[in-house]
Amino acid sequence: MNKPIVVGINGSAGSEAALTWALERAARDKLPVIAIHAVDDRWMSPDFQYHELIRQSGMELLQKAQASASEQAPDVKVDIQLRHGSGGSVLREVSKEASMVVVGEHDKHWMDGGPMTDRALQIVSASEIPAAVIPLKRGGDHGVVVGVDGSEESLQAVSFAAAEADRGGDELTVVLAFRRPARWVENQLPNSGLAETILEEDRVVLAESVAGLGDKYPDLVVHQRLETDTEPAKALVEAAKDARLLVVGSRGRGGFSRMLLGSTAHAVLLNVPCPTLVTRVHKVKHGD
Repeated sequence: MNKPIVVGINGSAGSEAALTWALERAARDKLPVIAIHAVDDRWMSPDFQYHELIRQSGMELLQKAQASASEQAPDVKVDIQLRHGSGGSVLREVSKEASMVVVGEHDKHWMDGGPMTDRALQIVSASEIPAAVIPLKRGGDHGVVVGVDGSEESLQAVSFAAAEADRGGDELTVVLAFRRPARWVENQLPNSGLAETILEEDRVVLAESVAGLGDKYPDLVVHQRLETDTEPAKALVEAAKDARLLVVGSRGRGGFSRMLLGSTAHAVLLNVPCPTLVTRVHKVKHGD
């Protein structure tokens, strides 16, 4: 049975962009779509007089989204669900029976409290399956970009990105970025060759990350991009500014076992350059 794509709907321009992207993917992959709106009524008293009004408003949002979907992609089956709870908890629950979760980039205004309340970050962190964040504006549509660092998660991301690029007839760009040691460190160790050692190790990591792709996808064009003095998130955002899709692993080799979302994925999602997908192909054990 083909598992559906789940889209979070809240009436914003971001959720409209997410719905459009999800419908395009569902039509391509012949998958159904479930549009979900979460009513966070945990703070409401059962006697709250506007409770039913809020529920009705949520259903109207979903019905409007369903009508829009029918116009955009008449061949895609779209169901709607009104759920109760926070957006993160609701989508985490439904993700157990879905193939992907899709949400719109959160439009941050001053009253939102900044990145810590970013709904997209909360939902991606909670999701147990691949989660896509769709920006309001999609600039380019050229190629698939994936970030690597030698971790098992990043290798899973490469596998996902390669399959995605091959299926779409895109070129794949594999990016590895690191910051050179601070100048004072190099000055203290003038003959250590620390920077050169790191550079050579990362060249090997980059080459190993794409090993075997040519055999599996003989028609896939793969570019390797090594950024030697750039923060990983900044390098990925720049490399993917005109891309059709950016793929990152949920956590990298520096991830802590108790963290749900790594620092690079977190930083990328605060500056989404194009449709960005965070993979969670299968769980990988890390040491504390």
